[in-house]
Amino acid sequence: MKALNAMAEPVAELLRQRGETIVVAETSTGGLLSAALLAVPGASAYYVGGSVLYTYESRKLLLGIRRDDVVGLQPMSEAMVMAFARKAQAQFDATWAIAELGIAGPTGVAYGDAGTSVIGVAGPAPTAALLATGFTDREANMWRFAEHGFAVLLQALTAAD
Repeated sequence: MKALNAMAEPVAELLRQRGETIVVAETSTGGLLSAALLAVPGASAYYVGGSVLYTYESRKLLLGIRRDDVVGLQPMSEAMVMAFARKAQAQFDATWAIAELGIAGPTGVAYGDAGTSVIGVAGPAPTAALLATGFTDREANMWRFAEHGFAVLLQALTAAD
């Protein structure tokens, strides 16, 4: 498991160099994505905000996601997570947004298995990717989801060059 700042440093450096901003909308990572971005000194240059959207109520109140915004989208899909990312990006007027939806475990739910996460990045090079760890350890999955999120985000940032 990487240290928080080690996960975010390459992303933070690119955002600082370009003068770009990012917002975070996460669920099962429970704030790890935001914490990692904020662990890098100088985060105020690129981090504009974030939220942990663990319940429907928090999604509605903090992000403004309504059922109509996701009607017809499969839960835990790239389309669903991109809807969250685009909503966050627009709400905060950020260059980039990273959204994460996941099932950390130890059990699965009606729409997916434990150890499943989907990451969406809205911005100049939109990207989305699914991760299935095959593990049921809740905390270990949270860390894996966060690491995966930064890998996907770095891929999007690099593609935008």
